[in-house]
Amino acid sequence: MKYIIVLGDGMADEPIADLGGKTPLQVAKTPSMDYLAKNGKTGTLVTVPEGFHPGSEIANLSVLGYDVAKVFEGRGSLEAASMGIDIEANEMAMRCNLICIEDEKIKNHSAGHISNEEATELISFLQKNLGNDVVSFYPGISYRHLLKIKNADKRVSCTPPHDVPGVAYKDVLVKPQVEDATYTSDLINNLILKSQELLSSHPINIKRVSEGKDPANSIWPWSPGYKPSMQTMSELYGIKKGVVISAVDLIRGIGVYAGLQPIIVDGATGLYDTNYEGKVDAAIKALRDDVDFVFLHIEASDEAGHEGDVALKIKTIEYLDSRVLRPLIEALDTIDDDVTIAVLPDHPTPCRIRTHTSQPVPFVIYNKGIKADAVEHFDEKSALNGLFGEIAGDELIKKMIVKH
Repeated sequence: MKYIIVLGDGMADEPIADLGGKTPLQVAKTPSMDYLAKNGKTGTLVTVPEGFHPGSEIANLSVLGYDVAKVFEGRGSLEAASMGIDIEANEMAMRCNLICIEDEKIKNHSAGHISNEEATELISFLQKNLGNDVVSFYPGISYRHLLKIKNADKRVSCTPPHDVPGVAYKDVLVKPQVEDATYTSDLINNLILKSQELLSSHPINIKRVSEGKDPANSIWPWSPGYKPSMQTMSELYGIKKGVVISAVDLIRGIGVYAGLQPIIVDGATGLYDTNYEGKVDAAIKALRDDVDFVFLHIEASDEAGHEGDVALKIKTIEYLDSRVLRPLIEALDTIDDDVTIAVLPDHPTPCRIRTHTSQPVPFVIYNKGIKADAVEHFDEKSALNGLFGEIAGDELIKKMIVKH
């Protein structure tokens, strides 16, 4: 048996009045998801343990069957693994967004989805002007970058920028959780303020403003942590060889620690214009070869949710259905083994509030031998009637790989 998880990041939502009280998943045309629901078994999954923030790092670790309380060490350290950057014993890593601030408020978490080329130049500029023996900046993809600080204390409260659009940035600066962390919080806040001084007059931002684009006029570090210690999925679940396919450093980094080989797909952007066909082709090729587990991650719906764009979110769901799931289902007969497919979001990203929530998400598990339930559509409401009921954490992987 081979296995593939197709994860539509942030795909779940809440009822929307303009959609007649339905969610984007309920409104979207999803014949492939509905086929899997009709012929598979469904339920809902709690991906965010009580007491944890509903970030993608938490939810995706849960989906892959990890005990978050034991292994989670911040988002930055996970992304560093994807970037090939080692975290030393005396270093703390943080995700470092390039964001847009307007009228002293956080306008968006992505600097208007700045391009890789522009962002790399800005991060390199900050490294030259703010980097030193203690502080180091590393360029990532679009607005997502890495900050490392030596001899820092992770006991600081940081606010993810996608959680607070429209909020005054000074109200959500870093705060120490204990007195010993005051030095760290002061250092990070000072970097934020200095970055604003430097970035506001950078030629790239002057050009972006002249073109009507949002400037990347501040950094925003968050999710601090040290180097994690994780067992691989082979050690935990007997996966012989697995791969991870994603445009997002965080997901690839989780995959690295989980023992999954990252597959880089040209044109994978993490947005609605990502290379859907390239990603599913890579997944199918892996399953045809000697790979027995694929984690295929699609970010687009999450970004649409963060933008509050309902129409775009529906489009991204339909793209995942028609451009990823349909060719995957059609390819099953060309793979020399039975394949179990699981489809789910990692968390909801409701368009109304433009950030993540902790509500359980719908999921479906399908293979040729599974006993189907009576659910005929894949969405948040229909999954409540699934035979799996509500499960949590590592139960998805265990039900998918061990028994049905």
